[in-house]
Amino acid sequence: MISKEIVMKRLAILPAIITVLYISSCNKSDLLDKTSKDSIDADKFFNTATDLQVYTNGFYDMLPTTTVYTDDQYSDNMIPLIVGDRVKGARIVPASNTGTNWQWADLRRINYFLEHYEKCPDNAAKLKYGGIARFFRAYFYYDKVKTFGDVPFYNKVLAANDPDLYKARDSRKLVMDSVLADINYAVANIPKEIQLNQVTKYTALLLKARICLFEGTFRKYHALGDHEKFLTEAAAAANELINSGAYKLLTTGGVNASYRELFARNDQDATETILARDYNPTFGRHGLSYLMVAPTAGVYGIPKDMIDSYLMKDGSRFTDLPDYKTKGFYDEMQNRDPRLTQTTPGPDFTAYKETTREPVNLNITTTGYRVIKALATRDQWGSLNSYNDIIIFRYAEALLVLAEAKGELGTLTQADLDKSINVLRTRAGMPALNLAVANSNPDPFLADLYPNVTTGVNKGVLLEIRRERRIEMFNEGLRWDDLMRWKEGKKLEKPMVGMYFPGLGAFDFNNDGKADVYLHTGNASGAPAGTPSIINVNQKKLTNGTSGNFNPLSNTPRTFNELKDYYYPLPIEDLTLNPNLDQNPYWTN
Repeated sequence: MISKEIVMKRLAILPAIITVLYISSCNKSDLLDKTSKDSIDADKFFNTATDLQVYTNGFYDMLPTTTVYTDDQYSDNMIPLIVGDRVKGARIVPASNTGTNWQWADLRRINYFLEHYEKCPDNAAKLKYGGIARFFRAYFYYDKVKTFGDVPFYNKVLAANDPDLYKARDSRKLVMDSVLADINYAVANIPKEIQLNQVTKYTALLLKARICLFEGTFRKYHALGDHEKFLTEAAAAANELINSGAYKLLTTGGVNASYRELFARNDQDATETILARDYNPTFGRHGLSYLMVAPTAGVYGIPKDMIDSYLMKDGSRFTDLPDYKTKGFYDEMQNRDPRLTQTTPGPDFTAYKETTREPVNLNITTTGYRVIKALATRDQWGSLNSYNDIIIFRYAEALLVLAEAKGELGTLTQADLDKSINVLRTRAGMPALNLAVANSNPDPFLADLYPNVTTGVNKGVLLEIRRERRIEMFNEGLRWDDLMRWKEGKKLEKPMVGMYFPGLGAFDFNNDGKADVYLHTGNASGAPAGTPSIINVNQKKLTNGTSGNFNPLSNTPRTFNELKDYYYPLPIEDLTLNPNLDQNPYWTN
């Protein structure tokens, strides 16, 4: 479902694909996975460029769908109605690999292709689709390493009697060096094309930048060593993508609308979007908008420390204001970074493509701060009724990677900021970030959020880059990985509260003289007629009982164990089937 054309090609060739490869679903975690006796002779396939294209089209199913825009609920960026185990610190060792990331069928499909595709006589096709296969193998192993750490590395299809089937985990260094080799091959051999729904050289450059930034910062903050190599590669990949001139930021609608427009519109284009999943009313819908508006579904809420992170419109820090913690909703939304009210509704919120102000509804958010990023037109708010395309990779990420990688290396210059962070700020109508000013006065609010950014020449600017990354990439599925690579898991234990109320009674959210919200403790008879949101604080808790911040996690204990929670545990079944595997440290079966 990457694009209609690709979908139709897959459907047309599906019987052949089923015949080509049978993936066993039994024994050790689909066991990397054993070849069926029903597999056809490879001589009957992989003979033409079309064969290679059709086979590699199947790899796109590895890419995320709407989880790109919902994964942040399992981090400190969004608080859903039901809090996930990894936020609570309640993950347990799974009995089997079902429902876990310890799955290997995709790897076998990739390796099967790489063992046979070179028999095709079309050299250009071999380079392109061999590069795409290696792109996906790099993607596969990057995902495995950030989830489990050391994992077994396989670059071949395993037979049932292959002794490597039961080998131990390979070192992170070996696996990530192999990932780097694969993604470098992809960058070198996939053509320079602008293809919104297919992997190109530019997609490979951005994946390389993402992978190398993750690995470089993970090694740096977890003291694994040899981080400079990956940070240097991250900066180089991001810089190459930027210098290519193939993409730019979307500015349609201006500073007060372009950021929202990028995600809410139905159809993506290749201005900023490098790779997207294509949805359409006739052949593919999803339920993302429903999760944002239904009182019994996601009920997503943005925590106040995220709201507080947005700068004032003049570039000054909101958290430098003496009363920032106790400002009412209307006041805290004034004169802020325009991305704030394109991410959560401001006082004058209207639904996308509409002009009538939307009534305040605090029943569909845990914190009072709703999520509207990627909320489509009102006709798409029903269950499984959305068809706005989902962005998987976009150009803005390359700008952020360049700044962070060079900041962590200690080579960042003002010129680097001007071609990266300040391009993002210009799109948002915000003042430029000044390297010297940021480093001379690190933000204490951010320093409290990220204590592992220790005193150094770039402390101030690194904190500002993290601010920019959190704001710009909010709700795009990267926040958990960011906290893990920065070794900031303890951030999940910090208070996650919502908007502030000085007491009970009526509140005017848009300064029009009418009540929008009424708080009570069980008797709502005093609510002014027509008040759209009437909230019982016995149910939607405040930190001080009848005053303070919404506190959706008041009864949810949260812990993060620094010794074990940066990785996931391996399934018991797989440890039993393969005695050479060992469990991740401090996870008990």
